[in-house]
Amino acid sequence: MIIFYCSDILSCPELSEEDSGHAVRVLRHREDDEVTVVDGQGSFYRCVITDAHPKHCQLRILGVEPEQHWQYRVEVAIAPTKNLDRMEWWLEKATEMGLDSFIPLKTRFSERKELKTERMRRIAVSAMKQSLKATVPEIREMCDIRDFLQEPFDGQKFIAHCIKDAPRKLLSKEIKAGAAVRLLIGPEGDFSAEEVELAIQNGYVPVSLGEQRLRTETAALAGVHTVHIVNELHSKE
Repeated sequence: MIIFYCSDILSCPELSEEDSGHAVRVLRHREDDEVTVVDGQGSFYRCVITDAHPKHCQLRILGVEPEQHWQYRVEVAIAPTKNLDRMEWWLEKATEMGLDSFIPLKTRFSERKELKTERMRRIAVSAMKQSLKATVPEIREMCDIRDFLQEPFDGQKFIAHCIKDAPRKLLSKEIKAGAAVRLLIGPEGDFSAEEVELAIQNGYVPVSLGEQRLRTETAALAGVHTVHIVNELHSKE
């Protein structure tokens, strides 16, 4: 199944130039063909093509069906790596697994001080379509960790770090099924001791992702996967 994306399909049922070209030029769709379109906000639309234009393909909505979305929220705040390809890979895979929000963090040891969020949004949209989802993750602008830690969050808050001899709990044993989760992942140089202490003061629980030492993007992906696995196991009990 191939799906297309139109964020404002209810007010403007027309595919973007990129999706129009894919539908008409590549897939050879014509008028009266049925296609599936998502709005990125959790709905699948069954549509018929009314004008198979390769730059602005027009649609008529036939029906709508809500996505079977997970019943909890998964947020990851991560200090982006210097190598942008690794961040793009992480976002693609995290979107496939199930991510609700990505917050780039600026920390003391950050390797990257800015991030082009528009490109990251395009990657998230592509991964959403590829994995047959209807919800695209929120991609926020880069935020200083000190400001971010003071933001309210209705759910469990964790900070993963590797500071030697500092007390940490195993993430998989701390997650409560059904609860929203916000997980902080540091840069290659890790969070500073001061940042970890500030997080704890703001209600974050210091955690470990296991015995293995993981790179930034691997740790972030493992965190997303752990949240979903804990919830799936609980639902089968």
